[in-house]
Amino acid sequence: MIICFTLIVMKKKAIVAIGGNALIKEGQNGNIYDQFDNTREFSKSIAKMIRDGWKIVITHGNGPQVGAILLQNNIARKVTPPMPLGICVAESEGLIGYMIQQCLSNRLKKLDIEKPVVTLITQVLVDKNDPSLKDPTKPIGPFYKEEDDAMDLLKNGYQITHQPKGWRIVVPSPDPKFIVEGDVIKKLLNDDIVVIASGGGGMPVFEKKGWGLNGIEAVIDKDLASERLAESIGADLLMILTNVDKVYLNYNTPNQEALDRISLNDIKKIYSQGHFPPGNMGPKILAAIRFLEQGHSGKKVIISNVEKGWEALQGKTGTHIQKT
Repeated sequence: MIICFTLIVMKKKAIVAIGGNALIKEGQNGNIYDQFDNTREFSKSIAKMIRDGWKIVITHGNGPQVGAILLQNNIARKVTPPMPLGICVAESEGLIGYMIQQCLSNRLKKLDIEKPVVTLITQVLVDKNDPSLKDPTKPIGPFYKEEDDAMDLLKNGYQITHQPKGWRIVVPSPDPKFIVEGDVIKKLLNDDIVVIASGGGGMPVFEKKGWGLNGIEAVIDKDLASERLAESIGADLLMILTNVDKVYLNYNTPNQEALDRISLNDIKKIYSQGHFPPGNMGPKILAAIRFLEQGHSGKKVIISNVEKGWEALQGKTGTHIQKT
């Protein structure tokens, strides 16, 4: 009798969430050439992960880009009808997805890896009664230093807030509940296709009786949306790449303290004490907590610098959060 054994190698799945500001570094004016250069740079780490056997879904922020689109809308409103925020989010998904898709495909070819990369415009279900819809707090776009510019924004229907660097547009940011295209993304991933999805947090939609899905004028935090997508595909790892090497307590103060490795229980305790601001590290930590608490595949969260993704995966840098 001949007994045959078949070894099935299960590939690891990861969500890699790229911050929107990673495409435009401090001091840059945000032109498309700088954004392509920055995209080529962080694509190196993602390509190494793919070479190492990871199945990857890439998500990304869009704060600077969608803000620029709104600015273009505002300037050209006398020439062509301005588009609503939801359409601007979709536009930013396409333009950023195009950059990542091209740069990553080129990088993979340099490594002799033949693998398709696709961008999928993604809808995200939210509660139409989410309290944030009545209380816009999410800043997007550039800073306006002149008060006259800020007043023009108000006249044209935007809500604004004043921050240390100037005035900014603020929009609602409802909590994501479900990724509408989650099953499609999972199928693409299982077919060994690299997917770029949920750009800018995805398009917020709600169920309208007798109609179906309907858009809402808002943006979704990309880290919270990335966590929902991680649940949908059964990801093992949620990697959040931003503009700092690690998570810090008392950031930018004399008492600054880096977090290298920390348990889920400890990060929950620190989060509940209000250490992480809602407009910056807060959503990333909340996404990490949700991912590890969902009880299915989620094993680890890594938060690190966008240019050091591969090094963070090797344990050489970054904040590593696990259940125990």
